[in-house]
Amino acid sequence: MWQQGKYRYPCKTTTKYANFYPSVKHSLRYFRTATYGVPGFPEFVGDATVNEVQVGYYDSNIKTAKPKQDWMMELFEKDPNHLEWYSKKCLRSQHLLRADVNGLKQRLNLTEGPYILQRMNGCEWDEETGEITGYELYGYNGEDFLALDLKTLTWIAPKPQAVLTKLTWDTMKARLEQYKHFYNYICPDWLKKYLHYGRSFLQKKERPSVSLLQRTPTSMLTCHATGFYPETADIFWRRDGKEIHEGVEKGEILANNDGTFQMSVEFNVSSVQPEDWNRYDCVFKFSGFNDNIIVKLDKSTIRTNWASPSEFPVAHVAGGVGGLILIGIAGIFFWVRRNNAIIL
Repeated sequence: MWQQGKYRYPCKTTTKYANFYPSVKHSLRYFRTATYGVPGFPEFVGDATVNEVQVGYYDSNIKTAKPKQDWMMELFEKDPNHLEWYSKKCLRSQHLLRADVNGLKQRLNLTEGPYILQRMNGCEWDEETGEITGYELYGYNGEDFLALDLKTLTWIAPKPQAVLTKLTWDTMKARLEQYKHFYNYICPDWLKKYLHYGRSFLQKKERPSVSLLQRTPTSMLTCHATGFYPETADIFWRRDGKEIHEGVEKGEILANNDGTFQMSVEFNVSSVQPEDWNRYDCVFKFSGFNDNIIVKLDKSTIRTNWASPSEFPVAHVAGGVGGLILIGIAGIFFWVRRNNAIIL
């Protein structure tokens, strides 16, 4: 898979909104998914995110762009043309991606669905270095399909089935120049504008709740942190104050519906002797705060839906069940997000 932002194209950007947020990388991303033969799912869905927070939504059922944050609503109220541009752009993308789906079906000689064409584009801005990274990526039926190299303004085809499309799109010089201008100037300027309007929300720092969860006494022990913001965080297991990797499986950072994030790390606690439990702990390291959150490995703090009511209070068991269910939902969400985001 291509790493996001591999194809870099330096450009000049304005600094009008440069002093409102800490020195980190910021991103503006657009996700579009066109489907055929997927029951219960709109034929077209579009999302816009700023720093991984959803700020706009569109689908083929509502047929208009909707702001998902109050500060984006404020921006659109002050600049109605901006909202109108998004609505028209999404409608156009809906028709174009649907035509691309049909064209690929014929070109690849596919007769049965479902078919899913995904596109992710946008830009990242490194406030410290001023570097801008633009990307334009496509995926088809869950596989890498095309990526635009902004240095050479040519398409990269990782699959033989994509070569014909690459050769055709390479000849569209006017469209390639439009992409170049958008990622060099428009996208980073909009990103800084959105950061300005959303600075109070995007600058917030929320500490997570950190819990130990386990389905059964023989299953992996999960250290789960949820409700933190921003997403620049890490979570890991330690033994005698040193990070361990053996028997450990770290999950991805996932987005919650309220704009915060969650992540977890699993540990094969069955390999630890009972007398050694006090040597282990789980650490949540958060860039927004100087102090870490440390949870000691202690059986009395583990939430589980396996133990009988005589061993755990009802409220404690309920919390454990809720936490375990949350992890399951998060796993499903990550699968959908990863495929829809087309991180090629």
